[in-house]
Amino acid sequence: MRPHRPALALAVLAAVLAAAPPAARAVEPKTARRIDAEIDKNLAEIVKIRRFIHMNPELGNREFETARLIAAKLRPLGLEVRTGVAKTGVVAVLRGGQPGPAVAVRADMDALPVQEATNLPYKSLNPGVMHACGHDVHSSVVLGTALVLNAVKDAVKGTVTFLFQPAEEGPPEGEDGGADLMVREGALDDPPVGAVFGFHVWPEALGTVLFASGNVTAAADTFTITVKGRSAHGARPQEGIDAIVIAAEIVTALQTVVSRAADPTDPTVVTVGKIQGGVRTNIIADRAVLEGTVRTMSEASQKRVRALMGSVVRKITEIYGAEHEFEYKTGNPSVFNNPELAAAMTPTLAGLLGKDRLVPWKPQMIAEDFAFLARKVPGLYFFLGVRDPAQRTMPPLHSPAFSPDERAIPLGMRVLSHLVLDALETQSALASGRQGP
Repeated sequence: MRPHRPALALAVLAAVLAAAPPAARAVEPKTARRIDAEIDKNLAEIVKIRRFIHMNPELGNREFETARLIAAKLRPLGLEVRTGVAKTGVVAVLRGGQPGPAVAVRADMDALPVQEATNLPYKSLNPGVMHACGHDVHSSVVLGTALVLNAVKDAVKGTVTFLFQPAEEGPPEGEDGGADLMVREGALDDPPVGAVFGFHVWPEALGTVLFASGNVTAAADTFTITVKGRSAHGARPQEGIDAIVIAAEIVTALQTVVSRAADPTDPTVVTVGKIQGGVRTNIIADRAVLEGTVRTMSEASQKRVRALMGSVVRKITEIYGAEHEFEYKTGNPSVFNNPELAAAMTPTLAGLLGKDRLVPWKPQMIAEDFAFLARKVPGLYFFLGVRDPAQRTMPPLHSPAFSPDERAIPLGMRVLSHLVLDALETQSALASGRQGP
């Protein structure tokens, strides 16, 4: 079962995109050369900005200086810039030189609470905070794309909304934020966009783009299980109800939710990542707390796993005469690439990269709050290779040693520029009744 479908009108829009002939989807050669020239012209500045953002990382909902820098670079271009969206987000609207529909491009801005362990001359200056997930690259690539498209806006047939989003890694405890809040605050509504594009750096070879239709990432939920037993002396266990033993049995039983109760063709992960309980070696614990995550690819699996977990916890605690609390919080939905939009944009990617550089993406159990944008309107999300081809491996995302190859930046700008122009051109061509360039 696929995630929530977009509104009917937007789904029809994506279907219209897919119906267009290949000839209507290619940026004309003259405009393509102008794009390349603008990328070359702005690349040094964009790399400089990326390094500045990397040196000055900010956590979710605290991206004050990052947002100020981005807005300062966009305002002189004449774009309609709004700040303070979803706390610290920036929304910039570029109105093309020709009338047409609207699309959006999203970049996340926040860093992680990680102490950087690279030897880069532009390493983080903020102790304990690092762009260990490449959001500095995302922000700079999308900013660069805005510069490029503004320079060729006479060829832009419609409107482009650039979303610079805070708190993709999650807002601080007790705060709201991220893509969900941007959607609720109307970031995709003025103007109403028909499609949204996003990307993430990935530790694959430089020059490659990883891409797939349908599910891209998993839904990510969290849970907390509190077992309430009864304390007693460790030498007289019969007088107590051991919360730790009960918690251990729950951990083991939860593994069968996936191995014996979930559909093996519908990927699911249940992980208990934290256990706390007990006060001394010779005291029966009266309380134990388990915390973890659930990753699913479908709403059906998400609901089933949640119900099964609740049943397992309830029955095990009842057997031992204990009490419990089971708290389950839904988080990011699964990122779902709209099949019609994906089919429409595949020729663009293949034409730019060559078929050998367009790598099939296998759905991962990671999470991404771009999913909220892609539930509002048809979305397309891809992964940009940032590993130096001379290296067989590189540190993974969220590693203190993560360091993407900056030579991926111009390719990211080029891909986004072409995707945006092709999406707008295709819709405009069909709306006018044309079937060719």
